[in-house]
Amino acid sequence: MISGLTLRMNGPRLSSGLSSVLSRYVMRNVLGYTVLVLAVLLILIGLYLFLDQTDELGVGRYGVFDALVVVACRLPLQAFTLLPIAALMGALLALGNLARGSELVAMRAAGVSVFALAGWVMTAGALLTALTWVLGDYVSPPAERFADHYKALTTSNQYAASGSETVWAKDGNMFVSVTKQTDAAEFGGVQVMRFDDNGRLQSVARAHSADLDQSDQWTLHDYAETRFEAGRTVVTRQASAALHTGLSAEFLGAANADPDLMTGRALLRYVQYLQANKLENAEYRTAFWTRIARTCTLMVIVVLAVPFSFGPMRSSGMGARMVIGILIGAVFFLLAKLLENAREVYDLHPLLVAWGPTGILALITSVALARVR
Repeated sequence: MISGLTLRMNGPRLSSGLSSVLSRYVMRNVLGYTVLVLAVLLILIGLYLFLDQTDELGVGRYGVFDALVVVACRLPLQAFTLLPIAALMGALLALGNLARGSELVAMRAAGVSVFALAGWVMTAGALLTALTWVLGDYVSPPAERFADHYKALTTSNQYAASGSETVWAKDGNMFVSVTKQTDAAEFGGVQVMRFDDNGRLQSVARAHSADLDQSDQWTLHDYAETRFEAGRTVVTRQASAALHTGLSAEFLGAANADPDLMTGRALLRYVQYLQANKLENAEYRTAFWTRIARTCTLMVIVVLAVPFSFGPMRSSGMGARMVIGILIGAVFFLLAKLLENAREVYDLHPLLVAWGPTGILALITSVALARVR
């Protein structure tokens, strides 16, 4: 129950001081329960991810500690994905507890309208939206790349280091630098440096691009090599040349062009690049707008909990609210996935695919709020 508060009514209006106190109280409850639900979901997902790593324990230098590091680095992406459903479940639990304790009734008696309550909940959703944006643009992409490289490093005898657009890898006495990866098996800006057993540089080579076949055999295109021999240098050029190395596309981070692992800024730049070169870009435009829609959905999905806090659901237990939250979240994500698959079949516009589920959710939420008395 709300204690220490004297509920006063100034005509039909709520005093600004009391409104401020109540808004912080409601937002604190929504945020607290959301964090709690997210923590539980991440613990369960983390356990699943760790069990999935057990088959590779003992491969190379990959041990239990390494598996824990990889799992920890993958959790930010899981948090980014799970935040909408965690926010809905958190809001349902928070407002449900306030309703069962008659605190919402006291707020209504003090002059708090349903739309004012929805505004407070939406403000909490805006804070969660900011958290989602930080996770999606600044935390999860580099963490996922680090997890991929760390796992590849510990499960093999090769060595690698990476920057924002470049990967350096060591294979025996050879160093390979790869930049501007285009897809899972195509690379650009390849450099190859070979050393002898005494650490002396033998040759430096550069290729405009490279690709790998299914057996991880490299073919370098527009190849130029400079060899350092006794007292002279020898330069050779070839249209294509084979590179014999054990480095694989997975080891060099083949997921750079995966839209799910790109930041919003990187997606926008890539879409602009594809458009400027008149290349197919529907997949990446859809991913870009879906990223924005998924982030903004948080402010809508938490408000959907408000109508459930009145009427028959007011006296429902925590278990019932959890089930409702899971069902709504599952339907929302299934609809999003259905539209995404339909885009490829029916050539739907990326904006429709990205914003369709959010628009439907906003419409349902508005109608439900309008029916609350």
